[in-house]
Amino acid sequence: MEDETLLMLPGPVPMPERVRSAMARQAINHRGAEFGNAYADIVRVLKGLFGTKNNPLVISGSGTSGMEAAVSNFGKGRKMAHLINGKFGERMYTIGQRYASEALPIESEWGTPLNLEKLTSALEDGVEVVTMVHNETSAGILNPGEEVGKICRKHDALFIMDGVTSIGGDVFKADDWFVDVAIVGSQKCLAAPAGLAAVSVSDRAWDRVVKNPPYYLDLPAYKKNAAKDPMETPYTPAVPIFLALREACLIIEEEGIENRISRHHKMAKAVRSAVAAWGVDMFPKTDAIHQYSNTVTAACIPANSNDKDFRGSVKKFGIQIAGGQDHLKDKIFRIGHMGAVSAPELLATIAATEYTIRKTGHKVTDSGVMAAAEVLG
Repeated sequence: MEDETLLMLPGPVPMPERVRSAMARQAINHRGAEFGNAYADIVRVLKGLFGTKNNPLVISGSGTSGMEAAVSNFGKGRKMAHLINGKFGERMYTIGQRYASEALPIESEWGTPLNLEKLTSALEDGVEVVTMVHNETSAGILNPGEEVGKICRKHDALFIMDGVTSIGGDVFKADDWFVDVAIVGSQKCLAAPAGLAAVSVSDRAWDRVVKNPPYYLDLPAYKKNAAKDPMETPYTPAVPIFLALREACLIIEEEGIENRISRHHKMAKAVRSAVAAWGVDMFPKTDAIHQYSNTVTAACIPANSNDKDFRGSVKKFGIQIAGGQDHLKDKIFRIGHMGAVSAPELLATIAATEYTIRKTGHKVTDSGVMAAAEVLG
Protein backbone atom coordinates (compact mmCIF):
# COMPACT_ATOMS: atom_id res chain seq x y z
CA MET A 1 0.00 0.00 0.00
CA GLU A 2 1.18 3.52 -0.79
CA ASP A 3 0.76 4.72 2.80
CA GLU A 4 2.77 1.89 4.33
CA THR A 5 6.21 2.60 5.78
CA LEU A 6 8.95 0.49 4.23
CA LEU A 7 10.65 -1.29 7.12
CA MET A 8 14.35 -1.67 6.39
CA LEU A 9 15.11 -2.82 9.90
CA PRO A 10 16.86 -5.88 11.32
CA GLY A 11 13.35 -7.17 11.98
CA PRO A 12 10.44 -6.95 11.72
CA VAL A 13 10.61 -6.92 7.94
CA PRO A 14 8.08 -6.44 5.12
CA MET A 15 5.90 -9.50 4.58
CA PRO A 16 4.85 -10.82 1.16
CA GLU A 17 1.13 -10.52 0.42
CA ARG A 18 0.77 -14.32 0.49
CA VAL A 19 2.05 -14.35 4.06
CA ARG A 20 -0.31 -11.61 5.15
CA SER A 21 -3.29 -13.24 3.47
CA ALA A 22 -2.61 -16.56 5.19
CA MET A 23 -3.69 -15.01 8.50
CA ALA A 24 -7.00 -13.64 7.19
CA ARG A 25 -9.17 -16.72 7.59
CA GLN A 26 -11.48 -18.47 10.02
CA ALA A 27 -10.00 -20.27 13.02
CA ILE A 28 -9.00 -23.92 12.66
CA ASN A 29 -8.58 -26.77 15.14
CA HIS A 30 -4.99 -26.79 16.38
CA ARG A 31 -5.34 -30.51 17.15
CA GLY A 32 -6.43 -31.35 13.63
CA ALA A 33 -4.82 -32.48 10.39
CA GLU A 34 -4.80 -29.05 8.74
CA PHE A 35 -2.70 -27.53 11.50
CA GLY A 36 -0.50 -30.63 11.66
CA ASN A 37 0.18 -30.44 7.94
CA ALA A 38 1.10 -26.74 8.24
CA TYR A 39 3.49 -27.55 11.08
CA ALA A 40 5.03 -30.35 9.00
CA ASP A 41 5.62 -27.97 6.08
CA ILE A 42 7.35 -25.50 8.41
CA VAL A 43 9.61 -28.20 9.83
CA ARG A 44 10.55 -29.54 6.40
CA VAL A 45 11.77 -26.14 5.21
CA LEU A 46 13.37 -25.11 8.50
CA LYS A 47 15.50 -28.25 8.59
CA GLY A 48 17.22 -27.08 5.41
CA LEU A 49 17.64 -23.53 6.71
CA PHE A 50 19.10 -24.75 10.01
CA GLY A 51 21.34 -27.21 8.20
CA THR A 52 20.24 -30.11 10.38
CA LYS A 53 18.75 -33.58 10.34
CA ASN A 54 16.78 -32.69 13.49
CA ASN A 55 13.17 -31.53 13.44
CA PRO A 56 12.96 -27.94 14.75
CA LEU A 57 10.28 -27.31 17.38
CA VAL A 58 8.08 -24.22 17.02
CA ILE A 59 7.15 -22.16 20.09
CA SER A 60 4.51 -19.43 20.26
CA GLY A 61 6.74 -16.63 21.49
CA SER A 62 9.34 -14.22 20.14
CA GLY A 63 12.94 -15.13 19.45
CA THR A 64 13.70 -14.40 23.09
CA SER A 65 11.40 -17.28 24.08
CA GLY A 66 13.61 -19.55 22.00
CA MET A 67 16.69 -18.20 23.75
CA GLU A 68 15.16 -18.82 27.16
CA ALA A 69 13.95 -22.29 26.13
CA ALA A 70 17.48 -23.21 25.09
CA VAL A 71 19.14 -21.92 28.26
CA SER A 72 16.51 -23.23 30.69
CA ASN A 73 16.32 -26.74 29.19
CA PHE A 74 20.05 -27.29 28.79
CA GLY A 75 21.83 -24.83 31.07
CA LYS A 76 19.78 -24.87 34.26
CA GLY A 77 22.00 -25.70 37.22
CA ARG A 78 25.12 -25.87 35.04
CA LYS A 79 28.16 -23.68 34.58
CA MET A 80 27.64 -21.55 31.47
CA ALA A 81 29.86 -19.20 29.46
CA HIS A 82 28.28 -16.46 27.35
CA LEU A 83 30.18 -14.92 24.43
CA ILE A 84 29.21 -11.26 24.19
CA ASN A 85 29.95 -8.57 21.59
CA GLY A 86 26.53 -6.93 21.34
CA LYS A 87 23.10 -6.47 22.89
CA PHE A 88 21.76 -9.93 22.18
CA GLY A 89 24.83 -11.66 23.54
CA GLU A 90 24.17 -9.65 26.70
CA ARG A 91 20.55 -10.81 26.66
CA MET A 92 21.63 -14.45 26.54
CA TYR A 93 23.91 -13.79 29.52
CA THR A 94 21.03 -12.15 31.43
CA ILE A 95 18.90 -15.25 30.82
CA GLY A 96 21.80 -17.46 31.89
CA GLN A 97 22.04 -15.60 35.19
CA ARG A 98 18.53 -16.80 36.02
CA TYR A 99 19.16 -20.48 35.34
CA ALA A 100 22.85 -21.40 35.48
CA SER A 101 24.72 -22.44 38.61
CA GLU A 102 27.30 -19.92 37.37
CA ALA A 103 26.98 -17.60 34.38
CA LEU A 104 30.34 -16.38 33.07
CA PRO A 105 30.33 -13.40 30.68
CA ILE A 106 33.14 -13.40 28.10
CA GLU A 107 32.87 -9.83 26.91
CA SER A 108 34.27 -7.88 23.99
CA GLU A 109 33.39 -4.35 22.93
CA TRP A 110 30.24 -4.31 20.81
CA GLY A 111 31.10 -5.02 17.19
CA THR A 112 34.59 -6.38 17.91
CA PRO A 113 35.88 -9.97 17.69
CA LEU A 114 35.00 -12.44 20.42
CA ASN A 115 37.66 -13.55 22.89
CA LEU A 116 38.07 -17.21 21.97
CA GLU A 117 41.21 -17.64 24.09
CA LYS A 118 39.22 -16.74 27.17
CA LEU A 119 36.50 -19.15 26.05
CA THR A 120 39.03 -21.97 25.85
CA SER A 121 40.27 -21.17 29.35
CA ALA A 122 36.70 -21.18 30.67
CA LEU A 123 36.04 -24.57 29.10
CA GLU A 124 39.21 -25.94 30.65
CA ASP A 125 37.90 -24.62 33.97
CA GLY A 126 34.71 -26.67 33.79
CA VAL A 127 32.19 -24.72 31.70
CA GLU A 128 29.51 -27.14 30.49
CA VAL A 129 27.41 -24.94 28.16
CA VAL A 130 28.39 -22.07 25.83
CA THR A 131 26.09 -19.51 24.21
CA MET A 132 26.80 -17.24 21.25
CA VAL A 133 24.84 -14.98 18.94
CA HIS A 134 25.71 -15.88 15.35
CA ASN A 135 24.62 -12.63 13.72
CA GLU A 136 24.79 -9.76 16.22
CA THR A 137 22.45 -7.19 14.67
CA SER A 138 23.09 -4.56 17.35
CA ALA A 139 26.60 -4.14 15.92
CA GLY A 140 26.33 -5.61 12.41
CA ILE A 141 28.87 -8.38 12.98
CA LEU A 142 28.77 -12.06 11.98
CA ASN A 143 30.40 -14.26 14.60
CA PRO A 144 32.29 -17.49 13.83
CA GLY A 145 29.85 -20.33 14.46
CA GLU A 146 32.00 -23.05 12.97
CA GLU A 147 35.12 -22.13 14.95
CA VAL A 148 33.28 -21.81 18.26
CA GLY A 149 31.45 -25.08 17.64
CA LYS A 150 34.75 -26.91 17.19
CA ILE A 151 36.13 -25.46 20.44
CA CYS A 152 33.01 -26.49 22.35
CA ARG A 153 33.00 -30.02 20.95
CA LYS A 154 36.69 -30.45 21.75
CA HIS A 155 35.83 -29.80 25.40
CA ASP A 156 32.55 -31.78 25.32
CA ALA A 157 30.45 -28.68 26.10
CA LEU A 158 26.99 -28.04 24.71
CA PHE A 159 26.90 -25.19 22.19
CA ILE A 160 23.79 -22.99 22.04
CA MET A 161 23.74 -20.57 19.10
CA ASP A 162 21.26 -17.81 18.45
CA GLY A 163 20.57 -17.81 14.72
CA VAL A 164 17.58 -15.48 15.04
CA THR A 165 18.83 -13.06 12.36
CA SER A 166 20.96 -15.37 10.22
CA ILE A 167 18.89 -18.51 9.64
CA GLY A 168 17.04 -18.02 6.36
CA GLY A 169 19.38 -15.26 5.19
CA ASP A 170 22.89 -16.63 5.56
CA VAL A 171 24.81 -19.90 5.64
CA PHE A 172 23.94 -21.86 8.79
CA LYS A 173 25.12 -25.45 9.28
CA ALA A 174 24.01 -26.58 12.70
CA ASP A 175 25.11 -30.19 12.31
CA ASP A 176 28.42 -29.51 10.57
CA TRP A 177 29.30 -26.75 13.05
CA PHE A 178 28.52 -28.86 16.14
CA VAL A 179 25.66 -26.57 17.20
CA ASP A 180 23.65 -28.47 19.80
CA VAL A 181 20.79 -26.00 20.14
CA ALA A 182 19.95 -23.40 17.49
CA ILE A 183 17.23 -20.73 17.49
CA VAL A 184 15.43 -18.63 14.88
CA GLY A 185 12.70 -15.98 15.07
CA SER A 186 9.83 -15.71 12.61
CA GLN A 187 9.97 -11.96 11.86
CA LYS A 188 13.55 -11.76 10.64
CA CYS A 189 15.01 -13.49 7.56
CA LEU A 190 11.96 -15.75 7.25
CA ALA A 191 9.76 -12.69 6.50
CA ALA A 192 6.85 -13.88 8.62
CA PRO A 193 4.99 -12.06 11.41
CA ALA A 194 6.58 -11.70 14.83
CA GLY A 195 5.52 -14.17 17.48
CA LEU A 196 7.11 -17.55 16.79
CA ALA A 197 10.50 -19.07 17.60
CA ALA A 198 11.90 -22.36 16.34
CA VAL A 199 14.49 -24.41 18.21
CA SER A 200 16.60 -27.25 16.80
CA VAL A 201 18.12 -29.71 19.29
CA SER A 202 20.86 -32.28 18.70
CA ASP A 203 20.74 -35.86 20.02
CA ARG A 204 23.59 -35.19 22.44
CA ALA A 205 21.72 -32.19 23.84
CA TRP A 206 18.58 -34.30 24.36
CA ASP A 207 20.75 -36.69 26.37
CA ARG A 208 21.61 -33.78 28.68
CA VAL A 209 18.22 -32.07 28.98
CA VAL A 210 17.53 -30.93 32.56
CA LYS A 211 15.12 -32.87 34.76
CA ASN A 212 12.78 -29.99 35.61
CA PRO A 213 12.46 -27.53 32.71
CA PRO A 214 10.01 -24.59 32.74
CA TYR A 215 6.37 -25.49 32.22
CA TYR A 216 5.58 -23.50 29.06
CA LEU A 217 9.08 -23.78 27.57
CA ASP A 218 9.34 -27.52 28.26
CA LEU A 219 11.15 -28.67 25.11
CA PRO A 220 10.67 -32.42 25.78
CA ALA A 221 6.92 -31.70 25.81
CA TYR A 222 7.22 -29.93 22.46
CA LYS A 223 9.20 -32.88 21.08
CA LYS A 224 6.61 -35.40 22.31
CA ASN A 225 3.70 -33.50 20.76
CA ALA A 226 5.54 -32.83 17.50
CA ALA A 227 5.99 -36.61 17.11
CA LYS A 228 2.21 -37.15 17.04
CA ASP A 229 0.24 -37.68 13.84
CA PRO A 230 -0.93 -35.04 13.12
CA MET A 231 1.82 -32.86 14.60
CA GLU A 232 0.83 -30.75 17.58
CA THR A 233 2.20 -28.32 20.12
CA PRO A 234 1.72 -29.04 23.84
CA TYR A 235 -0.21 -25.83 24.45
CA THR A 236 -2.50 -23.70 22.29
CA PRO A 237 -0.34 -22.16 19.55
CA ALA A 238 -0.65 -18.83 17.74
CA VAL A 239 -2.46 -20.51 14.84
CA PRO A 240 -2.70 -17.52 12.44
CA ILE A 241 1.04 -16.91 12.77
CA PHE A 242 1.75 -20.61 12.19
CA LEU A 243 -0.22 -20.41 8.95
CA ALA A 244 1.65 -17.27 7.94
CA LEU A 245 5.01 -18.89 8.74
CA ARG A 246 4.01 -21.92 6.68
CA GLU A 247 3.39 -19.63 3.68
CA ALA A 248 6.69 -17.84 4.26
CA CYS A 249 8.46 -21.21 4.33
CA LEU A 250 6.80 -22.28 1.08
CA ILE A 251 8.00 -19.04 -0.53
CA ILE A 252 11.54 -19.80 0.68
CA GLU A 253 11.25 -23.32 -0.74
CA GLU A 254 10.17 -21.91 -4.10
CA GLU A 255 13.08 -19.46 -4.18
CA GLY A 256 15.57 -22.13 -3.10
CA ILE A 257 17.80 -21.86 -0.04
CA GLU A 258 21.03 -21.27 -1.98
CA ASN A 259 19.36 -18.59 -4.11
CA ARG A 260 17.97 -16.90 -1.03
CA ILE A 261 21.35 -16.80 0.69
CA SER A 262 22.99 -15.53 -2.49
CA ARG A 263 20.39 -12.72 -2.68
CA HIS A 264 21.10 -11.70 0.90
CA HIS A 265 24.84 -11.68 0.27
CA LYS A 266 24.36 -9.51 -2.82
CA MET A 267 22.17 -7.04 -0.93
CA ALA A 268 24.75 -6.82 1.86
CA LYS A 269 27.53 -6.19 -0.63
CA ALA A 270 25.44 -3.47 -2.29
CA VAL A 271 24.88 -1.62 0.99
CA ARG A 272 28.54 -1.93 1.97
CA SER A 273 29.51 -0.57 -1.45
CA ALA A 274 27.22 2.40 -0.87
CA VAL A 275 28.75 3.05 2.57
CA ALA A 276 32.23 3.01 1.03
CA ALA A 277 31.13 5.42 -1.69
CA TRP A 278 29.79 7.82 0.93
CA GLY A 279 33.12 7.81 2.75
CA VAL A 280 31.37 6.72 5.95
CA ASP A 281 33.00 4.23 8.32
CA MET A 282 31.57 0.78 8.89
CA PHE A 283 31.06 0.17 12.62
CA PRO A 284 32.15 -3.45 13.20
CA LYS A 285 35.80 -4.48 13.41
CA THR A 286 36.36 -7.68 11.46
CA ASP A 287 39.20 -10.19 11.28
CA ALA A 288 39.89 -13.53 9.59
CA ILE A 289 36.88 -15.23 11.19
CA HIS A 290 34.59 -12.34 12.19
CA GLN A 291 32.79 -10.79 9.21
CA TYR A 292 30.31 -8.07 8.41
CA SER A 293 26.72 -9.20 8.80
CA ASN A 294 24.94 -10.20 5.61
CA THR A 295 21.49 -9.29 6.93
CA VAL A 296 22.09 -5.83 8.47
CA THR A 297 24.74 -3.18 7.86
CA ALA A 298 25.90 -0.97 10.74
CA ALA A 299 27.72 2.26 9.87
CA CYS A 300 28.74 5.38 11.76
CA ILE A 301 26.47 8.43 11.76
CA PRO A 302 28.31 11.50 10.41
CA ALA A 303 29.68 13.73 13.16
CA ASN A 304 27.29 16.60 12.45
CA SER A 305 24.12 14.58 13.01
CA ASN A 306 22.29 12.53 15.62
CA ASP A 307 19.96 9.54 15.64
CA LYS A 308 16.70 11.48 15.78
CA ASP A 309 17.54 13.86 12.94
CA PHE A 310 19.26 11.22 10.82
CA ARG A 311 16.57 8.57 10.91
CA GLY A 312 13.86 11.23 10.89
CA SER A 313 15.15 12.52 7.56
CA VAL A 314 15.10 9.01 6.05
CA LYS A 315 11.61 8.39 7.42
CA LYS A 316 10.26 11.44 5.54
CA PHE A 317 10.62 9.28 2.43
CA GLY A 318 8.45 6.57 3.97
CA ILE A 319 11.42 4.39 4.89
CA GLN A 320 12.39 3.32 8.39
CA ILE A 321 15.96 2.29 9.22
CA ALA A 322 17.37 1.44 12.65
CA GLY A 323 19.58 3.42 14.97
CA GLY A 324 22.08 2.31 17.57
CA GLN A 325 20.95 0.65 20.78
CA ASP A 326 21.96 1.58 24.31
CA HIS A 327 25.41 3.26 24.31
CA LEU A 328 25.51 3.25 20.50
CA LYS A 329 22.55 5.63 20.16
CA ASP A 330 23.57 8.69 18.12
CA LYS A 331 26.68 6.82 16.98
CA ILE A 332 25.50 4.35 14.34
CA PHE A 333 22.68 3.71 11.90
CA ARG A 334 21.65 0.27 10.69
CA ILE A 335 20.08 -0.74 7.39
CA GLY A 336 18.34 -4.10 7.46
CA HIS A 337 18.42 -6.17 4.28
CA MET A 338 16.77 -9.43 5.19
CA GLY A 339 13.69 -11.38 4.24
CA ALA A 340 11.76 -10.71 1.05
CA VAL A 341 13.28 -7.33 0.09
CA SER A 342 15.33 -6.92 -3.06
CA ALA A 343 16.78 -4.26 -5.38
CA PRO A 344 13.86 -1.78 -5.57
CA GLU A 345 13.48 -1.45 -1.79
CA LEU A 346 17.23 -1.42 -1.26
CA LEU A 347 17.96 1.28 -3.83
CA ALA A 348 15.17 3.48 -2.47
CA THR A 349 16.63 3.13 1.03
CA ILE A 350 20.15 3.91 -0.15
CA ALA A 351 18.93 6.97 -2.04
CA ALA A 352 17.08 8.32 1.02
CA THR A 353 20.08 7.61 3.26
CA GLU A 354 22.47 9.26 0.83
CA TYR A 355 20.31 12.38 0.74
CA THR A 356 20.37 12.44 4.54
CA ILE A 357 24.14 12.01 4.71
CA ARG A 358 24.67 14.88 2.25
CA LYS A 359 22.27 16.99 4.29
CA THR A 360 24.48 16.58 7.40
CA GLY A 361 27.29 18.36 5.55
CA HIS A 362 29.39 15.21 5.30
CA LYS A 363 31.47 15.29 2.13
CA VAL A 364 30.26 12.30 0.14
CA THR A 365 33.05 10.67 -1.84
CA ASP A 366 30.89 9.14 -4.56
CA SER A 367 27.33 8.08 -5.38
CA GLY A 368 26.20 5.28 -3.11
CA VAL A 369 23.21 4.66 -5.36
CA MET A 370 25.46 4.06 -8.33
CA ALA A 371 27.82 1.85 -6.31
CA ALA A 372 24.91 -0.27 -5.07
CA ALA A 373 23.29 -0.46 -8.48
CA GLU A 374 26.53 -1.79 -9.95
CA VAL A 375 26.35 -4.70 -7.48
CA LEU A 376 22.64 -5.33 -7.90
CA GLY A 377 22.48 -4.88 -11.67
